[in-house]
Amino acid sequence: MTPMPLPLVRDVVLIGGGHTHALVLKRWGMNPLPGTRLTVINPYPTAPYTGMLPGYVAGHYGREELEIDLVRLARFAGARIILGWATAIDREERIITIDGRRKIAYDIASIDIGITSDLPDLKGFSDHGIPAKPLDRYAAAWAAHRDGNGPASIAIIGGGVGGVELSMAMAHALRDRHRASAITVIDRSAILPGTAPAAARRLRDNMRRFGIDVIENATVSEVTAASVRLSDGREVASTFTVGAAGARPHDWLRETGLDLVDGFLRVDRYLRTSDPSIYACGDAAHIAHAPRPKAGVYAVRAAPSIYANLRADLSGSPRKPFEPQGDYLKLISLGEKRAVGERNGITLEGHWVWRLKDRIDHSFMTGLAELPSMPPPELPRDVAKGIRDALHGGEPLCGGCGSKVGGATLSRALDRLPKSTRTDVLSRPGDDAAVLGIGGIRQVLTTDHLRAFTSDPWLMGRITAVHALGDVWAMGAKPQAALAQIILPPMSDELQERTLAELLDAASEIFAAEGAEIVGGHTATGPDLTLGFTVTGLVESDPITLSGARPGDALILTRPIGSGTILAAEMRLKARGPWVAACLAGMARPQGEAAAILSRARAMTDATGFGLAGHLLNILSESGVGATLDLGAIPFYEGAEDLAAAGVRSTIWEANRAAAAMAAPVGETAREALLFDPQTSGGLLAAVAPEEVKVTLEALEKAGYPAARIGEVTEGPPVIQLR
Repeated sequence: MTPMPLPLVRDVVLIGGGHTHALVLKRWGMNPLPGTRLTVINPYPTAPYTGMLPGYVAGHYGREELEIDLVRLARFAGARIILGWATAIDREERIITIDGRRKIAYDIASIDIGITSDLPDLKGFSDHGIPAKPLDRYAAAWAAHRDGNGPASIAIIGGGVGGVELSMAMAHALRDRHRASAITVIDRSAILPGTAPAAARRLRDNMRRFGIDVIENATVSEVTAASVRLSDGREVASTFTVGAAGARPHDWLRETGLDLVDGFLRVDRYLRTSDPSIYACGDAAHIAHAPRPKAGVYAVRAAPSIYANLRADLSGSPRKPFEPQGDYLKLISLGEKRAVGERNGITLEGHWVWRLKDRIDHSFMTGLAELPSMPPPELPRDVAKGIRDALHGGEPLCGGCGSKVGGATLSRALDRLPKSTRTDVLSRPGDDAAVLGIGGIRQVLTTDHLRAFTSDPWLMGRITAVHALGDVWAMGAKPQAALAQIILPPMSDELQERTLAELLDAASEIFAAEGAEIVGGHTATGPDLTLGFTVTGLVESDPITLSGARPGDALILTRPIGSGTILAAEMRLKARGPWVAACLAGMARPQGEAAAILSRARAMTDATGFGLAGHLLNILSESGVGATLDLGAIPFYEGAEDLAAAGVRSTIWEANRAAAAMAAPVGETAREALLFDPQTSGGLLAAVAPEEVKVTLEALEKAGYPAARIGEVTEGPPVIQLR
């Protein structure tokens, strides 16, 4: 008997993807603790490495160079990643609230959410200013301003090292673009507080070299679209106002009931907060026994202690105290590829200092990007012939529709079934779903199940529900009811309850929005999480089937393809986090409104496991027509083409291509290969009469669907031609 995996019994949640937690994820992946479900919550799929931010602003680095890929690190660690803002902690129930509505449970948590430079109490800043942290909003606003025309006027509120670095970085970037600039740094006291005098003098000298003005001992009273107003009546012209006024803790921490110091979480020598089940690190924490300034070096040095102490609380091993160093090497960019270095009162400046900083920064990022290969367990010495071929070369088995049985194999098995003799079965064997006649009512019946492609039960529940509804929508029916079939991996009773709650809460939200309800189901345990739904729908008139397409009809697809390739790459640590996040967000969007817009389609299906080519061929075969596809018009998920060009293929890809080999292109180019890519929660593919195309596409666009006209139905045999 094959042993089951060890059961999951404890939930550890990392709130925030700061430097400490990123390093913890890597350590966990190299040495996980069996029985633990690890979760990381972060608003974005990547986290910025702040040490390289001035270099990015100055134009020395691309955006990708300073992004820590949390999705990739989470996969390496065997952790689930939840993209959203943590907004509250219920310590009594041990519940974390995400984005104000989603709730997940924890046994042990750690907080590494950094700080914010937002100025919510400053009049006009929310409308006309931009905080330097978090990065995403600032980076987008800066890129737009940097690439504008005419003279630039910029005000930076806050004259600490961060604000001074940004001022010179922006000045350099604008000078490179030959744009005149007027940049002003404003502080309520003297700039560069706490900086060694020699280093401060060098920084001021370089600011003067860029023509940056400094206003000290001044209070900002208001920010407008065109200026910054000071309390003494002065007005500084600014069409791009940046908030960099020091470290401000996130407001929701005040509601946790944890001990705070100036809004920051007070931690002991083990980095525990006043609640022993919650740790804190990075800029969000105040180290009570050894207070230190907010600096990334302390976050990096804290990672071994957080990692060790999480494991200690889970396993009973000794905790590891954190003793932060006293002084550290401060490396401050000067806009150009020059920097100032200061430690223990010694200050140095030059291009070589910048090269040192660049080398240190890239070394840190390389350490998080170059993850060690964790080979699968070796096979026994003696195995049956063919087992290595069945293991697909050792690549991990895909989840979602990538784990389905190939179309040819499935067809041969189904051909052995006896022909239906029931008069109340109104559908044909090739249709997407069964249509049953019950007392004059037509009911659509379909079922779909997915092996987990994400370790987030809530996201899995949402996407699986959307996926299962696809055949109901494709036939023009209105969803009615659903039965859930759930296989959970080995877990304790408590984690089973938590997981079921997340799955069903997410799925029921999808079904309820479409007018349907989950009315029952079945559960079991197994080696992997598998979720499925049997769904019924009601159709008032003739259902939309595969057999109505006519020559001249336009082929419309409601969402991009490439999800199978992206999910396969993510499992193999080859996909970028933003690509994965965008793909999952697209897969999770319901298509009921799109189906209603396409209610006059002549034929329709959902392009899922057999790929766009396979499902289009189903329409062509049933309708007795051919088709021409415009490869340039087909929408692809971001990253899918790059990954397909690199040779990434989903598990079922070869079977999909083989099944369509006589009627479709061979898949030599990346775009052609993606025609056979299995789609999980794929788009609706519809044949629409020529006179309906314009209004249909306009309605889909207005509803927010990335729909496209990808080809036409033609005369002839069921063959796909490309143009």
